[in-house]
Amino acid sequence: MLTPLASLRTGLEMQLEAGAREWLRQALADAADTPRHAGQAVPPWERHFAAAGRRCVPAHGEDPGSLAETARVLLLHAASPDGPALARLYEHATAPERHAVLLALPHLDPPPEARAALALVEDALRSNDTRLIAAALGPYAAGHLDPHQWRHGVLKCLFTGVPLSAVAGLERRARGDAELGRMLTDYARERTAAGRTVPEDLHHALKLTAETAPEAAPADAPESSRPEEP
Repeated sequence: MLTPLASLRTGLEMQLEAGAREWLRQALADAADTPRHAGQAVPPWERHFAAAGRRCVPAHGEDPGSLAETARVLLLHAASPDGPALARLYEHATAPERHAVLLALPHLDPPPEARAALALVEDALRSNDTRLIAAALGPYAAGHLDPHQWRHGVLKCLFTGVPLSAVAGLERRARGDAELGRMLTDYARERTAAGRTVPEDLHHALKLTAETAPEAAPADAPESSRPEEP
């Protein structure tokens, strides 16, 4: 479940020292006013995005990296960058900045072009950065990643030690997925044959694949009664 953006902002402001709070307010105002800066090589919100790591000074003992991450998610929501802008930002971003971009995907309104956003998710899944992998399999991937890529994302978590609890929508998407069940079984056999332990959460996911998936609602059923699409 996504944390409401208003709650994210309130929580962040409570953890920042006074000067950092003022910076955040100005940065978000600049991001919301993005159209006025059209044509600039680097709009102000992108500069704020890069500067968040040093501007988010905690009021107490909070982790400044976590505060900067939240600020970046809020900035992306306020700026609503399109697919090309998002891709450019991600390409030149540091690992913490890329992590924030991935976390922001389900919050963007209007949403970016699916092809552009999914390219970022797929790039993160090709990495060996466990934080990026976990972020890539968040709510956006749960709703948009195709079954083939999603299954391989689940396997990538097992390969790299990312807990499957990080996979948003696991209960829904794994249930009744025979192909995922086959892949998990093969992986477990390979681990066992090599004398290695099988991750506990693999057994949970495998159990889900053996359960019966909910039947699709009839075509004329009310929208609210239809199951959510993967």
